[in-house]
Amino acid sequence: MPKLIDAHRLIGPVPFDDLPEDPRPEMDRLGVERAYVTHTLSLYSDAHAGNQALFALDDPRLVPVPVVVPEAFAPIPSWQVAMVRLCPERHRFDLTGPVALRWLAAIDAVVAVDLEETSPAQLLALTTRLPELRVLLLNPGYRRLRAIAELMSEAPNIWLEIGTVNTQRAVEWLAERFGARRLVWGTGAPVLDDCGPRFLLDHLELPEKDVELIATGGDLL
Repeated sequence: MPKLIDAHRLIGPVPFDDLPEDPRPEMDRLGVERAYVTHTLSLYSDAHAGNQALFALDDPRLVPVPVVVPEAFAPIPSWQVAMVRLCPERHRFDLTGPVALRWLAAIDAVVAVDLEETSPAQLLALTTRLPELRVLLLNPGYRRLRAIAELMSEAPNIWLEIGTVNTQRAVEWLAERFGARRLVWGTGAPVLDDCGPRFLLDHLELPEKDVELIATGGDLL
């Protein structure tokens, strides 16, 4: 298997645990070549300060994923990034409101959003309004697979991060219906465990080429 790409990793302090400051030793241990990282300050405190700390990392292995908070009277950022993250529930904005739609239409990047921050109905409305937008759904878990599958059937511009899809043959079930290209490996580490997603990846009952595709970002990254 090639070196892995972790599509969902955090860096920085959290208010509820003592976590390692540097993710790279754990990435080395698990064979992760590159990780798309969001700063925890952006999630739990100040999005602007967290994004500044994120861009200061300056390490090609840690790909910055800044948090976007759409504001009616603020300029749309001109970041040169591959992915941004949205937290509509935590940061109290309407994912399909006019301000968010205007911002997302102007940002040429993959949009990552946690399922707990939104709903399948909101995501379907978003991707219908902005059919060119590419959305990566984070932390879907396994208890809402039917709703997620229904959403993916209707919205071809949604990809799924599989780190929490940890029930028997669920990833295989998704790959059979939507193809490995729409499945992306991520961990949510270090807030979430990254050994579990690595174990999941190593034991998928899929063709080797499909596992490698998932491990390196599907056709999204």
